[in-house]
Amino acid sequence: MEMLTLIYDTMIGGPFTDIADSPVFFAEVVITGLLTGVMYSLVALGFVLIFKASGVFNFAQGAMVLFAALALVGFLEQGFPVPLAILGAIAVMGVLAYVIEYVMLRHLVNQEGIILFMATIGLNFVLEGTGQMMWGSNVKILDVGLPQSSFEWGGILLNTLDLSAALIAASLVATLALFFQYTNVGRALRAVADDHQAALSVGIPLKTIWIIVWAVAGVVALAAGVMWGSKSGVSFSLSLIALKALPVLILGGFTSIPGAIIGGLVIGVGEKIAEIYWGPAFGGAIEDWFAYMLALAFLMFRPQGLFGEKIIERV
Repeated sequence: MEMLTLIYDTMIGGPFTDIADSPVFFAEVVITGLLTGVMYSLVALGFVLIFKASGVFNFAQGAMVLFAALALVGFLEQGFPVPLAILGAIAVMGVLAYVIEYVMLRHLVNQEGIILFMATIGLNFVLEGTGQMMWGSNVKILDVGLPQSSFEWGGILLNTLDLSAALIAASLVATLALFFQYTNVGRALRAVADDHQAALSVGIPLKTIWIIVWAVAGVVALAAGVMWGSKSGVSFSLSLIALKALPVLILGGFTSIPGAIIGGLVIGVGEKIAEIYWGPAFGGAIEDWFAYMLALAFLMFRPQGLFGEKIIERV
């Protein structure tokens, strides 16, 4: 996207119009948006996992992305090779999932959703504070060996880091979608989200299910942290990437894994096209708020999202 922005900045008001009308340039904008959208989907997927298992929006998902990335950087700084550092970070997120269940979740079984939501707000501050205490607040470089060069394909300039991140994210999203659809644990997760007490009454181990889903969400957070951290460094602003997942969730639906994928792609492509082609009419920087305006439109006409379940209450 940097190349697109450079072209935009240097040629606006001149021959940029001719370039913008080029099918090759349009294809580059769309592909860049798709690659970014896959990474948005990965962040949104963490929210969907927690929501499907507990029925609550996890406000701490962005902090989990930051915490996982900081843990990985910490292992790398200690001299661990990349594979062992990644395994160590996965272990840290697994332990974190157990602690969250033991300290917080088991005491909130069958409570109102707002109580669980407030608990995740507290968890967000705990994770950010713990991360700063353990690893400091300075920006850290994350290098796990992903290529960061650019190449041209059919006249389209592509970045190898974006392609690698998109492939890894797509593979993880597809694996989790199959996991939820075809495994007993996946079906148990959906039952737990519907009713905690009913799930317990039919023998579903609620504590185990919650540990599993928070651990999986931690692995997803680690993957998102690796992708975004490799691109822009690991700093506390990384937790704000969760805000960009909100429009994705609103478009796709809070309970749908396919919705997280489609929503991410729509947001990714939409904001790039909006910035390049409509930005001049709004003075630029439309990419920062376009996704939220699109989400607002969906809230007005289809609040459950494209794939979300429509809630029908009878009184």
